[in-house]
Amino acid sequence: MDFTVNSEAVHISETCTITQLLQDHLNQSPKGIAIAINQTVIPKNEWDNTAISAGDNIILIKATQGG
Repeated sequence: MDFTVNSEAVHISETCTITQLLQDHLNQSPKGIAIAINQTVIPKNEWDNTAISAGDNIILIKATQGG
């Protein structure tokens, strides 16, 4: 299955949820992150139940500190 994360092509062999993508494929902690799939923000409480599909455009936004 092919999709993009922050404009970079990603290929994985099995379907997965947002939570699985972060943990198993991107090695990313879910803390301080927002996710949009195909320009729709997905609430964090739906990550375990939201499957990623081939061709999806995923935007991963990390919160940062600064001033």
